[in-house]
Amino acid sequence: MKTSHFLHILSSESLQFHYYITCILQAHTMTRMRAEDSQLIDDLHRLSKKSPKLVRSTVYTAPSDPSISVRSWKMNEFKYYDVPSPFPTLARGLFSRELPCGDDPNGEQKYQIVVRGYDKFFNIGEVPWTDWSTLSLHTGPTYTLSLKSNGCIIFVASLSPSKLIVTSKHALGPMQGVSETHSEVGHRWLEKHLEEKGKTKEQLASRLWDKQWTAIAELCDDSFEEHILPYSAEKSGLHLHGINETSKEFHTMPTETVDAFAEEWGFIKTPVITLNSISEVKSVTDDIAKTGKWNGEALEGFVVRTHIIDPKQGSTTRNARPPYPTGSSFFFKVKFDEPYMMYRDWREVTKILLSTQGSLNDAKLPKSKLKRKDTHLYVEWVKKEIRHNPGAFSEYLKGKGIIATRERFLKWMETGEGKKGLAVQNAAPPTTKEFEKTIILPVAIPGCGKTAVSVALTSLFDFGHTQSDDIQAKKSAPAFIRNVVNLLEHHDTVIADKNNHLKQHRDSLREAVAKMDPPVRLLALNWSLDRPQATIHRICGDRVFARGDKHQKLRADTLAKAHEDVIWQFIRASEELSDEEVDVRIEMDIEDTLEKTVDRAVAACVSILGLRQPSADEIDEAVCKARNYMPQTKKPQEEKKKKKDEEPMPRYFGLLPEVDLIDVIGKQMENASDVPENGKTFWNALVAGHRVTVRPHITIVHIKSLPDAIELWERCSQLHKMALPPSFTFTLGHLVWNERIMAIAVDDFELDGSPDNHSSADQEGCEFVSKLSEENRNALHITVGTSDPEVLPFEAKALVEVWRFGKRSGIGSLELEGLTARGRIKGLFN
Repeated sequence: MKTSHFLHILSSESLQFHYYITCILQAHTMTRMRAEDSQLIDDLHRLSKKSPKLVRSTVYTAPSDPSISVRSWKMNEFKYYDVPSPFPTLARGLFSRELPCGDDPNGEQKYQIVVRGYDKFFNIGEVPWTDWSTLSLHTGPTYTLSLKSNGCIIFVASLSPSKLIVTSKHALGPMQGVSETHSEVGHRWLEKHLEEKGKTKEQLASRLWDKQWTAIAELCDDSFEEHILPYSAEKSGLHLHGINETSKEFHTMPTETVDAFAEEWGFIKTPVITLNSISEVKSVTDDIAKTGKWNGEALEGFVVRTHIIDPKQGSTTRNARPPYPTGSSFFFKVKFDEPYMMYRDWREVTKILLSTQGSLNDAKLPKSKLKRKDTHLYVEWVKKEIRHNPGAFSEYLKGKGIIATRERFLKWMETGEGKKGLAVQNAAPPTTKEFEKTIILPVAIPGCGKTAVSVALTSLFDFGHTQSDDIQAKKSAPAFIRNVVNLLEHHDTVIADKNNHLKQHRDSLREAVAKMDPPVRLLALNWSLDRPQATIHRICGDRVFARGDKHQKLRADTLAKAHEDVIWQFIRASEELSDEEVDVRIEMDIEDTLEKTVDRAVAACVSILGLRQPSADEIDEAVCKARNYMPQTKKPQEEKKKKKDEEPMPRYFGLLPEVDLIDVIGKQMENASDVPENGKTFWNALVAGHRVTVRPHITIVHIKSLPDAIELWERCSQLHKMALPPSFTFTLGHLVWNERIMAIAVDDFELDGSPDNHSSADQEGCEFVSKLSEENRNALHITVGTSDPEVLPFEAKALVEVWRFGKRSGIGSLELEGLTARGRIKGLFN
C-alpha cells in the first residue's frame, strides 16, 4: 500500500472519529443541561409548596396541542431585589411541561423548560449593583443599547419540531371575559409576519426546536392597546429584541443573530447602539436624556445588554457585585423622564378627570403628577375638551384615544392661544415681598414629631415657640393666635406649634398677620398623609405610645387604646395643604427618624431664612433636648373606667392592611397582561363613584359570631391589648368581583419575620398564626367596594369563599402579581 493511500485512509478515519467524539460530547452536554433544567423545575415545585407567596404557578392547555399542559411560573416581584436571591432562577417569564415518566429509566418525573424569558433586570440606581461605578467594575464590553419598546412582551418557542407556543409574560391562550388576550394578538401577528415571508409555523417551530431557542418580542399595536408612545401601522407588530437559550442558565444571543433571525422570519428589528465602555454608555444616554428623543422620536429608554466579568482592580464592595456568575449575560435599564413621564402624567390626570363626579374643578389631582408647568396647562386644556367634546373620550378608560388626545394638545400648544397659555404658566412669580418676620407652622397630626422638631429648632436658633396644647383657656384658638402675634414683636421667627391640619387653622394665622408691614412669611413644615392610612396610624400610634405621659393631654392608653381613636379622627379630618396658603412649604417625611426630621428642618431654615449652619454636635444636642422634652403644663386626665364590663366592646377584630387600594389595583388594571373588560368597567365605576374603601380591613372575627367563636375572639383581644402588638404579613392573591361587589382574596397569612425568643409579642403572634383554622384562612379578604350603598360589604365574604371552592360562574378574577402587605390586629368599632 502506498504511503499516500494509507495516510488518506487514516485521515478519513480520524475525521470520522473526531465527528463521533463531537457528537458524543454534544449529546452529553445536552443531557447534562436537560437534567439541570428538570432539577430547576423540581426546585420550583418544592419552593412553591413550602412558600407559596414566593413562587406560584398556573397550568394552561397549549392551544397548538390540547394534549399538552404547560405550567407558567411566577415569582414574587419584590423578592427579585433580595441578595442572596430566594429563587433558584432570576428568570421573569418561565414556562415548563412535564415529560412522560417513561422518558426516565427510573420512572422519576422529569420536566422540560419550553419558554425562557430574560433574567429580571433593573434601572440605573434601582439596586446596589446598577450604579455606574459598580457597573464599570463588574461588566465588560461590548455594551449593546437596544431601544426599550413600549408595548407588551411576547415569547415564541417550540413545543415539538412542528408545534409552536406563543405566550405573554405569564399566560397563553384565551381568557374568560377578555375578547382577545395579548398572547392571542401576538399569535395573530406572528402568522401575519410569517405569511409575508412565505414561511410556515411548522418551519419556525422546527428551527426553534433545533436551536432550543425562545424568541422574545414586544407586541406594539395601537389598534389593540395604546401605551404612551405611538406606533404607526408600518411599525405595528412584533418587534424582536432578543433570543434566549431555552434553559436554566441565562444566555442570550448577540444582536447580529437576533437581527438575522428577524429578517428571515419577518419580525420587526429593534434599533440598537453598540458601545465599548460604561463611560460611553453614560455619556450617550446623558446626552439623549437632555431631550428624551432619539432620531427625532420620544423614547422611554434603553435596555443595555452586556456580560459579567471578574471584578476589576479596585472592587471593594462585595454586596454590590451583581448576583450573576462571571460570563453570564447581564442586562440593565436606562430610562428617561422627559417627555415620557410627562406623557404618563397627562394620561393619569385625564383618567382621574374622566372618573370624577360633579365639577371637574373639584377633582383631586395628585401633586406628584403636577410638577411640570406643561402639565398644569394640559389640565386646563383637557377639562375644556372633556366638557365640549366628551365623545372623544368615550374609550379613553379602555386604553383607546390616549395618543390622539395628547397629539391634539401638542398641536394646540403650537397655536397662539397655546403659546400664550404656556407663557403665563412659565412666568416668574412676583418677588415684591420682602420678609423680615417668619411664622413656621407645622401641618401634621399627633405623632408626626412636630413638637420635638419645634423644640430642637428653638434650641438651635432661639426662635419664639408657642404650643396650642399649653393653653388652658376654653377658647384656645384665639388665645393661640394672640400668642403667635405677641411673640413676633420680640422674635424674627416664631413657631406656631399646632397640628394646623385644617385649612381654617392656616387661614387664621394668615389673616392675623395679613396687614403687617413688611409682610410676614408663612413657612410650612408639611407632613403629607401620602401613605396608606393604616401605615400612618401605626407609625403615629407607636410614637404616642412610646412617649407615654410626656404630653399635655394625649397620653398612651394601654387598655382602651383611646389615643388610637384620636389619631384616626385626625387622619380622617385633615385637609391637604395647598401652595396658595403659605409662602414656602417644606415637605417632611412621616417615616423619618427624629434625627433626619431635624436635619431636614434645619436645612430649610438655613437655606430660606439665611441662618448659620449649626455644627453636627449642636444638632445632636438639640435632638437630645427634643427627645427628653417634658411639657410644663398637663391637663387633668379623665378617670379611667375600672370595671372590665364597662370597657367598650369592639364590633369586630381585624387587620388594617398598609395598602392603598386605588394605587395598587389601579396599577394592576393598567399593567396586567389581560384584564376582563367587566373588571375594568366595575373598577372604573367604583373610582368614579368614590366607592373604593378608604380604610381597608381584613375581618378576623365579628361580634355576631359569638359565642361560637369566643376562643378566637379572646386571642384577638389579647393581641389588641398588647403595648406593641406583632405585625402580620399576607399576600393580596386575587381580585374577584361580580356585578355587586369587588374584593381581594387574602393568602399566606403569617407572622411578619421569624419569632424572637426574647419577644413575647412575636411568640404570641406565632401562636396566633398556628391556631388560625383553615376555615378562617379561607374567609380572609378585603372588601374593595360595592356597586351602590344598598349592597352590604359583608357579601364579599361569601363571594371570596365561593370563588375559592371553584364555583366561579358569574365571578371575574385577576391575579395580583407578587403583592404583599402587612398589618396588625385591632379591635375596631366602625
